[in-house]
Amino acid sequence: MGALRPLRLSVQARLILATAVLSLIVCAAIGVALDVLIRERIRQDVFADTQRATTEWIGSMGTAFPPPVTTSSVDLLQLVDAHGHVVAASRAASGRPPVSTLWPASGNRIRHGVACARGECVMFTATRPSPQEEQFLWGGASHVVYAARAEPPLLATRRLELIITAGGLAVSALLTWIAAFLIGRTLRPVEGMRARMAEITVTDLSMRVPEPPGDDAVAQLARTANRTLARLEEAVEQQRNFSSMVSHELRTPLTGLRARLEEALTYPDVDPRAALRDALSTADRFQAIIEEMLLLARVRTASTRHREPVRLSELVREEVAARRAGLLIRVDVAEDLQVLGNRVQLGEVLTNLLVNAQRHARTVVEVRVERRDGQAMVSVRDDGAGVVPEDRERVFQPFVRLSEGRRRDPEGSGLGLAISRAIARAHQGDLDIDDFPDGPRFVLRLPLPAPGPDAPPP
Repeated sequence: MGALRPLRLSVQARLILATAVLSLIVCAAIGVALDVLIRERIRQDVFADTQRATTEWIGSMGTAFPPPVTTSSVDLLQLVDAHGHVVAASRAASGRPPVSTLWPASGNRIRHGVACARGECVMFTATRPSPQEEQFLWGGASHVVYAARAEPPLLATRRLELIITAGGLAVSALLTWIAAFLIGRTLRPVEGMRARMAEITVTDLSMRVPEPPGDDAVAQLARTANRTLARLEEAVEQQRNFSSMVSHELRTPLTGLRARLEEALTYPDVDPRAALRDALSTADRFQAIIEEMLLLARVRTASTRHREPVRLSELVREEVAARRAGLLIRVDVAEDLQVLGNRVQLGEVLTNLLVNAQRHARTVVEVRVERRDGQAMVSVRDDGAGVVPEDRERVFQPFVRLSEGRRRDPEGSGLGLAISRAIARAHQGDLDIDDFPDGPRFVLRLPLPAPGPDAPPP
C-alpha cells in the first residue's frame, strides 16, 4: 500500500482557510472576553440592587416593624439575629430558612454571595447594621439583613455562552465569505493570465496576458509577463531569421563545393589538385562562418557577471598599432578611461570597427576616445562614402552586407558588426552609427564604473 500523499491546496484555498482559522481565533477571544464582561456586569447590577435593598430596609426599621419592602426587584428580605433565627422577613421570604449563614465581620459589614438550595440559586447581599443602629434598634444585639433575588437565567444557565458562540460562528462565517469573495476577485486576473499563458505556443508568441488596472502586485506581474513575452517573441523571431540567413549563407558555398567536386569526378581533364584547393578554400570559408556564428551565439547568451578592469584607451592604442599598415589612422584620446568588461571581446569590437573603416576609407581613419554623459565613447570614422541613413540599422543585422561591402570584400560573412553590437550590449553599452558635424561615425558606448570603494583605480 503506497504512502498517502499530502493534501495539496491551492493558494486561494489556503488563504481562505487561514482567514477562517484566524477569524475563529479572534471571535473566540472576543467571545470569551464578552462573556466575562457580561457576567460581571450582571453580577454587579444584581448586587447593587440587593445592597440598596438592605440599606433602605435598615433605614425604614425605625418607623415600622417589620419594615415594608421598598423595591419590587428584590423581594427576598430577612432580618436574622446572632442565633440564626429569622426575626423579620418580607412576604416572599416568610417561612423560609435564612438565605445564608454568611455573617459579615465588624470590619467588613457588607458581603455578597450566592446561595443554592433545592435546585434554586439566589444572589444576596448580607449587610450588618452599624453599632449605632444596632444599639438603637436592638439594644446592641447583632443582626444581619439579607436581601436576595433569583439568579438571572443568563448566569444560571449556559444560554449566554450559546448565544455568544452562535454569534461568533456567524461573524466568522461572514468574514470568511467576505475574504473568499475578495480573494477570488483579487486572484481572478491571475487565473486569466494562467489561461492565456496556456494558450500561448512557440509558434504564436504574439498573444499577451490581460493587464488589470492599477499598480498592485498582480498588475505588475501582468506587465512583467507581457514584457517577458515580448522579449521571448523578439528572441524567437531573431532566431528564426538567423536560422534562415545561416541556411542561405551556407547553401551557396556548399552548392559551389559540391559542383566543383562533381566536376572533378565527371571530367577527367579537370585538375584534381586544383579541385582540392578550391574545396579547401570553401571549407575555410565554412569554418570562418561557423566560428563567427558560434561567437555571436556565445556573446548573446553568455553571462558578463565576472568582469575585469580594462584600460580602454590603452586597448584602443594597441588595436590601432596592430592595424597601422596601409591607410593613415589618427588617434585622439581625451583621457585615460577605464571600463569593466572582457578585454578579448572588447578588442574584437575595436578590430571589427577598424577593419570596416579601413575597407571603406579613401585616405584616413579617425579614432577618438572621450568621456561623454557618464560613458566612455569610442568613435571610428573614415573618409569613405559612409552609410546612408536607411541602412544604418540594417548593417548590424547578421549576414547583411551592402553592395559596397560585397564589392570591397567578396569573402566577408556579414557577421562582424552584428557580433560587435552583441558584445557592446552584453557590456551594458551599445554600438550605433551617429551623425557628427564632420560626417557619420560608428560609436561604441560603454558605461564607466561608478565611483566607490569597489571601483577600479583610474
